[in-house]
Amino acid sequence: MILLTEIQYNPPIQYFWHAFRSDSLLIEAQENYIKQSYRNRCHILTAQGTQVLSVPVLRGGSKHKTRITEIEIDYSQKWCNVHWRTLQAAYGRAPYFEFYSDYIREVYARQPKFLFDLNVDLLRLYLKLLKLNKQLHFTDDYTVEIPAAAVQDFRNRIHPKIHPDNLHIKPYKQVFGKHFAPELSIIDLLFTQGPASVLYLQ
Repeated sequence: MILLTEIQYNPPIQYFWHAFRSDSLLIEAQENYIKQSYRNRCHILTAQGTQVLSVPVLRGGSKHKTRITEIEIDYSQKWCNVHWRTLQAAYGRAPYFEFYSDYIREVYARQPKFLFDLNVDLLRLYLKLLKLNKQLHFTDDYTVEIPAAAVQDFRNRIHPKIHPDNLHIKPYKQVFGKHFAPELSIIDLLFTQGPASVLYLQ
C-alpha cells in the first residue's frame, strides 16, 4: 500500500504509525500551503505541558495561494535557536536525547531556504533513525480523486484540530506530567524510547 500524505514538520507519532504499515510514501508536492497545520508546526511536551513549535514563513500570510514547495522560511526571527533551546529544556534529561540530538541539530544547521526541503530532510532522518526502509516519492500534479486502489489518500487527515479516531495511542513513559500526553511529535517518542520506538509503532 502506498501512503499519500502531505509533508509535515517533525510529524506526530501517528504519521509514522501509518508510515510503518505502508510500502512507500507518496508526498504531496503540488498542493497549496495550508496555515495552522502540521506543515510548519509540531507539538512537544515541556514542564509547562504541551507546547507548539512553529516555523515562521515568509509567504504564508499572503492572500494568494502558494504552492507548498515555494514557501520560504523566515530566518530573521531566529526560530532555530528558540526551537533548539526549547528542545534542550524539554528533553535534555530524556534517556536518548544525546543519542539523537546531534542528527536533528545538523538538519537545522543546514538552514534550507524552503519549508518543504526542511521537512523532507527531517522526514528522511526520522525514517532512518526508526529503521523504516520506506521509499519517498513525490506527486507530479495535484489530483483530488485518487483512482489507484493501491494508494491510501491520507492528506489532511492528521491535523492539530482533528483528534485521531482510528488510532489508539498507547501510553509510554514521558519526561513530564502525571498524565500521558498524546498527539506529540515523533521527537518525544525517539528521545524517551530510543531504539524501542519502532517496537512501539508495531
